[in-house]
Amino acid sequence: MSHSSSSAPSAASARATASRLQDNHAFQLAARTGFAVNGLLHLLIGGIAFGIAFGSGGEADQGGALSGLAASPGGVLVLWVVAIGLLALGLFQVLEALLIRGTDTTAWTGRAKEGGKAIAYLAIGFSAASTAMGSGSDSERQTQGMTSTLLSTPGGVFLVVLLGLGVLAIGVYFIVKGANKKFLRDIAAPAGKAGRSITMLGRIGYFAKGIAIAVVGILFCVAAITSDPSEATGLDGALKSLAELPLGPAILTVVALGLMAYGVYCFARAKYARL
Repeated sequence: MSHSSSSAPSAASARATASRLQDNHAFQLAARTGFAVNGLLHLLIGGIAFGIAFGSGGEADQGGALSGLAASPGGVLVLWVVAIGLLALGLFQVLEALLIRGTDTTAWTGRAKEGGKAIAYLAIGFSAASTAMGSGSDSERQTQGMTSTLLSTPGGVFLVVLLGLGVLAIGVYFIVKGANKKFLRDIAAPAGKAGRSITMLGRIGYFAKGIAIAVVGILFCVAAITSDPSEATGLDGALKSLAELPLGPAILTVVALGLMAYGVYCFARAKYARL
């Protein structure tokens, strides 16, 4: 038996196993919980950013949101729910990538997209678990440390520019997805006023998140061009850099409200997501 003929049944068996896992009711419930807790984190990040726009402190990123949860009554329990939900959602995205058939460019692009989502959800899920166990993390310091390591390697500037352009492309993708309402493919939105409200929240939310991510990408590029790792500050630094622009507090306020809108959209997605 040839290698290709033996690998085909094994691939089909893997897809069948992945499909059965995805159809599991408990697993789907955990994945929907992941969308809901992602919404909670975006509400918290938006709230912190809103406060920064009016002069208060705080860390407007996942680390700041997780630290805020840890300090609240019952926070450790909530953090474990966040961790389990996001880890389940990350695994669900891994299965989505495995279920994509084909070997053409479209198929590999789809796998890369689902794999990227999986990595993002799993990373935040592990951060939530770490925070729940009392470790915590400084996401800005980690980002700067990674950038510094890359810049110190041969061709490091080129690598950081590529990273920045990649993150910038993700930001543009979010903006376009919001503008074209492509996020509606992910949910079975109800008809009527509820559906229109979800659509509006999604458009505003994707646009605001896209702007925030795009600024993160731009800051990576600035860090590469200036060979200064401190310029790469992650989401918190990106949002705070908006506040330094002309009319910055007003711009940051709009983006903060948009991130909160994305959070509310995630709650709707938890209920109406196509799984």
